[in-house]
Amino acid sequence: MDLRDRINNSPMTFYQWLVVGICTFLNALDGYDVLAISFASNQVTEEFRLSGTTLGLVMSAALLGMAAGALVLGPVADRIGRRNMVMLAIVVNAIGLFLSATATSAGQLGAWRVVTGLGIGGILVATNVISAEYSSRRRRGLVISIYAAGYGIGAAVGGTVMVSLIAAFGWRSVFVLGGALAVFSLALVVFLVPESAAFLYTRKPNNAQSKLESIARRLGFDEPLDLSAGDGTSATGPDSGTGVLALFNRRNRRVTFVVWTTFFIIMFGFYFVNSWTPRLMHETGLTDTLSMIVTVGLTLGGAIGSVVFGLFTARWSTRSVLMTFSIVAAVLMGIFIFTAQWTAVVIVFGVLVGMSINGCIAGLYVLTPQSYSSALRSTGAGWGIGIGRFGAIIAPTATGALLDGGWTPQAIYMFVGAVLLLASLVLLGMRGVDVEANRRPQVRHGAGAVAA
Repeated sequence: MDLRDRINNSPMTFYQWLVVGICTFLNALDGYDVLAISFASNQVTEEFRLSGTTLGLVMSAALLGMAAGALVLGPVADRIGRRNMVMLAIVVNAIGLFLSATATSAGQLGAWRVVTGLGIGGILVATNVISAEYSSRRRRGLVISIYAAGYGIGAAVGGTVMVSLIAAFGWRSVFVLGGALAVFSLALVVFLVPESAAFLYTRKPNNAQSKLESIARRLGFDEPLDLSAGDGTSATGPDSGTGVLALFNRRNRRVTFVVWTTFFIIMFGFYFVNSWTPRLMHETGLTDTLSMIVTVGLTLGGAIGSVVFGLFTARWSTRSVLMTFSIVAAVLMGIFIFTAQWTAVVIVFGVLVGMSINGCIAGLYVLTPQSYSSALRSTGAGWGIGIGRFGAIIAPTATGALLDGGWTPQAIYMFVGAVLLLASLVLLGMRGVDVEANRRPQVRHGAGAVAA
């Protein structure tokens, strides 16, 4: 028995859903962490007497760390294992969070935020791939969409908790809680999350056979395992290999261009919406309270949109659904800012914008692991996420520059909507590629389709 084939073609077991749930919880730490510095920003500014520019640098520090973590640790995960990378990255993340609570200057806080981001970058790369590899082919789109929804859940629940924490114990308490949650998640991974079966087949460490047999028992499979089963996604010759350079060989370069460009564009739009909506809504005349309510609507809509994306992939291909969501997000973003004068309408459109843009993020998390062979999967996901984080870093700065240059909120939202439309055009480059195994020319349709 090839365990990978059994996982792909068998119904999902409770244990598989448990692994997905733990990965989703780890993704929620990303949502919590991004909001932590935002919610703490007022007290941090007051304590350290920060200018707006300095605060912006501190807030961007974790994003820089996340980009570096995804770029550097993705290829490492393909060599040491996805599970080992998750454990290592959680330790780094916890250290960064706990040390952030001890910061006595903006420089120290920024440095520890970079460390925190490094850990989150490694966590995202490995958990995205583990979720994909432990889901059945039929449920993979839904599974990764649930995983992606973790960000919105972490932001929404964490934001609610942080308001009370800061009021009672000050801004440092949010980082202490974040570190404690990271330690708790480490225990979950150590005792409950297995190594990737695809990694064990591809790299064949000394204990691969026993680990695969243990995983099979947890999944309820009792047939004899064949460790020598061929990897249907591997190859030999000039188009094979591992490491970053393999992303640009003849087999992968078109997929890599599409994944990187789409990640950059969609992350640009996603972080623009999440970073600037409160300020731009205030610029249109909304009160601070209403601006925050609209932002909460965006967050809640995001969690819903990620799951909705997964439901659509049960019938249509990932690429087609992602193209549709990017077009819808672009149109809604253009309308959203013009509804600010009607409170109920702007909240509804806020939820819809959150649903569509988070659905795009979920789509990228579904598409990317499917686009590369198992030997290159973490590298491909890591560099895709890392390149996307540069779009996330640029978005807040570019928006501020446009606002300082005299652009109206309406013009800025229209501009970002036009940028999002480019993602749907770029995704046309995936036509004719079976992204499940990165082969041509087969394209599947119907229930459970995952091809381009």
